[in-house]
Amino acid sequence: MSAAAVIVAGGRGERLGSPKQFLPLGGLPMLLWSVRSFEAHPGVSEIVVVLPAEAAAEPPPWLKGESVRCCAGGDTRRASAGLGVLSVDSNADWILIHDAARPFLTSGVIDRVLAAASDVGAALPVLPVSDTIKRVEGGRVVDTPDRSRLGRAQTPQAFEAGLIRHLHAMAAEKGISASDDVALCESEGHPVAAVEGDPWNLKITTPADLALAEWLVTSGRVSVPRSGSETGDPF
Repeated sequence: MSAAAVIVAGGRGERLGSPKQFLPLGGLPMLLWSVRSFEAHPGVSEIVVVLPAEAAAEPPPWLKGESVRCCAGGDTRRASAGLGVLSVDSNADWILIHDAARPFLTSGVIDRVLAAASDVGAALPVLPVSDTIKRVEGGRVVDTPDRSRLGRAQTPQAFEAGLIRHLHAMAAEKGISASDDVALCESEGHPVAAVEGDPWNLKITTPADLALAEWLVTSGRVSVPRSGSETGDPF
């Protein structure tokens, strides 16, 4: 069975002052980390990168040398992911959707979500919640959810291709917004498998996140991925 990867990289990076997917990390644009991790995985046969419209029209020179197809994103994360899904070859059996803001992706995470999705049609990596969580309304604590039943969602999230195409088509038709793609499954009552996430699969959102990621690289804890078949895991 063939799997396609959709890397959502259509954000404008307002909190970092510029599109974070293009910022340097270990001497490479952040987006290239995810691209090369998918390129190195034997189960991924196609990569679609969703970019801001102006970048999709004229992709950066460093992206042109990679084995990817680019498409323009939409006004929201949900819309961008949906446009990426539409750009995937119709022969794909499975679609992985990943955020470019998570550069430290390993083949182990890809393996786990694909294996679990093959059982129920959808899967995502999850990390346990270690902090006590408080629900707050109007500046006041309302209650304390049971953290043993909570998890921190990561990407890539894996889906049977027909399922995720259908869900994004419905979301576009109804104007549904969602912070991740699994939420579309939840809205339709479709089961989703949760697999072990990776604590190093960080989401880079703020300058502090970027500084931590750069430190992981410069300290040698994470290795810069190389191109082509030499990529391997970034660890």
